[in-house]
Amino acid sequence: MEGNGLLVLDTGGSYAFGTTDVTRTVLFGKPTEEQIRDYTLVLKGHLALASARFPEGTNGYQLDVLARQHLWQEGLSYFHGTGHGVGFRLNVHEGPQSISPKPIVAPLKEGMIVSDEPGIYRSGSHGIRIENLLAVQEDGQTEFGTFYSFEVLTLCPLERDLIDPDMLTGEEVEMVDAYHAWVYDELYELIDDEAVEYLEYATRSLLGEE
Repeated sequence: MEGNGLLVLDTGGSYAFGTTDVTRTVLFGKPTEEQIRDYTLVLKGHLALASARFPEGTNGYQLDVLARQHLWQEGLSYFHGTGHGVGFRLNVHEGPQSISPKPIVAPLKEGMIVSDEPGIYRSGSHGIRIENLLAVQEDGQTEFGTFYSFEVLTLCPLERDLIDPDMLTGEEVEMVDAYHAWVYDELYELIDDEAVEYLEYATRSLLGEE
């Protein structure tokens, strides 16, 4: 493919070992400042949801604002749910769990799979979405009860050339670098040399670009 622009790829499949769903925004050519800023704002929300810790009984709609907060601060938003449940060798969109503004009462429980897919779409210009799958896991007991967090399941590089490190906090930079290190370690032995060369470029550290 040639030219300048962004391509949103929403893909996945059903296999003997489970069902997958992943979205990445791919850059062709040179990005604009607006595209970089939009992507980084979406990424900040994506990271905020993925790193959430919450008490037992929490519903998805109570977490939805985490993914939207950075867009809202800039007067931006998106008009779809942030996350949906995913079945096991069944439907890629499967409830009852979801993460959206709709007040659906379906507490997130250990073992549930949900997507984390904030985005932004500018008519006539570009669209951006980042989607990983998350597994709900127990994350300790305190005097206030049982808490849960998310385990990231998806192994796929982010679009490094659309990330502005100066817009990220130190913790967010560490999260992106840790994610990319994990992606590289899990994938590099499974792909050919040409793909490894791309993987090295796509997962390079942000630390030298702050």
